Amino acid sequence: MLLEGACHCQAVKFSVTSHHPYPFNLCYCSVCRKTAGGGGYVINLSGKSKTLDVKGGENVSIYRAVINGEKSTGERHFCKHCATALWVYDPDWPELVHPFASAIDTDLPIPPERTHMMLGSRADWVEVNAQPKDKCFDEYPDESLAEWHQRLGLER
Repeated sequence: MLLEGACHCQAVKFSVTSHHPYPFNLCYCSVCRKTAGGGGYVINLSGKSKTLDVKGGENVSIYRAVINGEKSTGERHFCKHCATALWVYDPDWPELVHPFASAIDTDLPIPPERTHMMLGSRADWVEVNAQPKDKCFDEYPDESLAEWHQRLGLER
């Protein structure tokens, strides 16, 4: 599925091909929450990094979070004008790029269930609205974005 997105001010537009486009994985970690999660969490999708096409790349800045005293290898790309979180790229997994669902303009499919991850670091004011089919984890989930899509037969 081709995902198309942009920042709020339209200075950056991008597209990426995704075989795992369902916005199911809600991350409540402090990095996601503070850099992109207005609702107390953020939703990352998965795309093939080789297919990432960016227009307005000169308007993109990168933030690398410090986690447990060490700078993360994950590169959080955002618009340097309007601060929209766009995607995460980590050279440890060079074949992947993780666009933020909030930056995607393409209609995304509705997931039949959700995963709530990193609940151990969620803010006290955030209410987790987990439904009966949802899975909840204090840290990382027991399956990847790809495995979740495979288990439910939702790869595109």
